[in-house]
Amino acid sequence: MNMSQQSPSPSADRRLSVLARHLELSSSATVESSIVAAPTSGNAGTNSVFSHIVRAPEDPILGEGKPLVLNVVRQAEQLLVNDRSRVKEYLSITGLADFNKLSAKLILGADSPAIQENRVTTVQCLSGTGSLRVGAEFLARHYHQRTIYIPQPTWGNHPKVFTLAGLSVKSYRYYDPATRGLNFQGLLEDLGSAPSGAIVLLHACAHNPTGVDPTIDQWEQIRRLMRSRGLLPFFDSAYQGFASGSLDTDAQSVRMFVADGGEVLVAQSYAKNMGLYGERVGALSIVCRNADVASRVESQLKLVIRPMYSNPPIHGASIVATILKDRNMYREWTLELKAMADRIIRMRQQLFDALRARGTPGDWSHIIKQIGMFTFTGLNSEQVAFMTKEYHIYMTSDGRISMAGLSSRTVPHLADAIHAAVARAR
Repeated sequence: MNMSQQSPSPSADRRLSVLARHLELSSSATVESSIVAAPTSGNAGTNSVFSHIVRAPEDPILGEGKPLVLNVVRQAEQLLVNDRSRVKEYLSITGLADFNKLSAKLILGADSPAIQENRVTTVQCLSGTGSLRVGAEFLARHYHQRTIYIPQPTWGNHPKVFTLAGLSVKSYRYYDPATRGLNFQGLLEDLGSAPSGAIVLLHACAHNPTGVDPTIDQWEQIRRLMRSRGLLPFFDSAYQGFASGSLDTDAQSVRMFVADGGEVLVAQSYAKNMGLYGERVGALSIVCRNADVASRVESQLKLVIRPMYSNPPIHGASIVATILKDRNMYREWTLELKAMADRIIRMRQQLFDALRARGTPGDWSHIIKQIGMFTFTGLNSEQVAFMTKEYHIYMTSDGRISMAGLSSRTVPHLADAIHAAVARAR
């Protein structure tokens, strides 16, 4: 018998076992001693490597209210749940194809030449914020101008999104506190002096936070000025259909810019107009000069998205696509959408009437002239603080109120508070 093939003796087994235990203990002791000294270990006392971090302020907007779930959304979800062929596979980087196609048609129009000529690339993103961020990252990498002009004021997240994406943020005049309307002359002057090729952020409708929109004639003047200066429009469309009650009316500003053949970026959100806040459903469409450019742009958008979140979630986009491609469901959605918009318009009228009935000092017609979810009341921070303390009414310190949060029952109380705050200051 070959000695090399013999099994180890019992005494050799014991020696090997003891040696193995010794090595194991030595190794764990070495590892444990190194862990004890590490600042990230659990045995490092009460100190944290993050001890220097200060508490960030709470977001004053998030967490407000409970949005209505539309009947048509519940119907769409039920259809999806009952479809046993659906799986949980990853979407492509660009998202759900049907959703992208239908989203482009919704904002640009079903008969848009840009769509028919394949000059539009659309990618599904994480609601409006994600769509803005993907667009901004793309521009920071591939566009020759890295300056973006945003209206003053604008949605509080805009400056952060664009700055962190690598763009330089500047502002153009928009709101006129004296008239509580549009500072149109200031807007034209500021855009007219912007460097050629600069990016300009535009709110498609229901400007947030002011509720002040340009008229169609003013939009046309803005378009002509921007095209003459080579300025690149980047639309944020968060309220299509939710402002006027008409999907087409609320998309007019975007379609005017697309109709002239120039290039346009559009970020869309379905948070408000379908009530899909928590589903984070949005789209970024880039209208290009020709189909070849659009194809190359899409290839680069994929390179932006892949390391950011890889690909978007499927459920919310499936709800939207289900509603948009079914004629009956689409019609029901438009009716529910108009009902929501009309209710807000009624709340504006009721608040205006209540202030007028109380003889509240000042001209409050801006409440019914403004549009969309929000109204810039013109109240200052002291008046807002007074209303919070004395009437338990809470709003942002700049006097912005959400009209969607009002009802016929609460309007009189708000009107009393506004009247008392304004009269007290006189």
